[in-house]
Amino acid sequence: MRAVIRSISRLCRVRPWLLLLALAPLAASAQAPAAPVALTGTLAKVHQKGEVALAYRDSSVPFSYLDARGKPIGYSIELCKAVVHAMEVAVHKPLAIRWVPVTSATRMDAITSGQADLECGSTTSNKERQQTVAFSPTFFVSGTKLLVKKGSPVRDYMGLSGKKVAVTAGTTNEKTMRDLSTRFQLNLQIMSMRDHAESFAQVTSGAADAFATDDVLLYGLVAQTPGAREQYAVVGDFLSYDPYGLMYRKGDAPMAQLVTEAFQALAADGEIERQYNRWFLKKLPTGQTLGLPMSPQLKIILESLAATQGE
Repeated sequence: MRAVIRSISRLCRVRPWLLLLALAPLAASAQAPAAPVALTGTLAKVHQKGEVALAYRDSSVPFSYLDARGKPIGYSIELCKAVVHAMEVAVHKPLAIRWVPVTSATRMDAITSGQADLECGSTTSNKERQQTVAFSPTFFVSGTKLLVKKGSPVRDYMGLSGKKVAVTAGTTNEKTMRDLSTRFQLNLQIMSMRDHAESFAQVTSGAADAFATDDVLLYGLVAQTPGAREQYAVVGDFLSYDPYGLMYRKGDAPMAQLVTEAFQALAADGEIERQYNRWFLKKLPTGQTLGLPMSPQLKIILESLAATQGE
């Protein structure tokens, strides 16, 4: 038994929450012999291939983006890696990671088509999307705000009447702005761009009057752009409520159970909070700091998640 525990500890990189998750079936097997469990769905796929395909974004700071060497890093990336470790325990073998680049417009198709097994980004979990894909428990709460040049007369969405607004294609923010334009007859000129970096560039170049997306992504773009703090401002009230989740294929009960239990263990052990502090309160690899404390809403969500462990 000690040899098995040491082996699992190395596999799990000595993460206490994952060690407990790994030892649970061992404790049960010590009491009664268990029949072999047939793997199905995503777990069967990764066991056969020996790899997990993780979808990532290249400019969703600090959730999922590329470092100076072109390697995917970020808060969501670390949570995805934790789920991969849990998958390794479930399939009883190490799993390689194959990185799959996606955009807001292609991320859902990557999951439903099987190109990627888990999406590590800044994706809002809502009822509409839950009809097509499944989501992990919430690990961040955000909402749509506006980025404008300092000195701009635009202070909220009502000040955008007749103006050009950049959005990223395939996001809930795009739908939010189109709905606001129709509801309040703002006649917005919506500029739908490929990714957040392109949307941000529309404001920096003067092609757009504002960029509408989740406030945390705006803060991230400003933080990693030299001189941007002095030139741009994030303004307005929240125009939407956006809880983030990791995305995976719908209708896969074993995978759903694994992801939920992994997040419960992560929350109970404090690992989610540690990763949050690492990416939102400490210096990013770029040397900048977002300085964004955890919201009361997210604290309550994580406390509730931790309390459900083992239920």
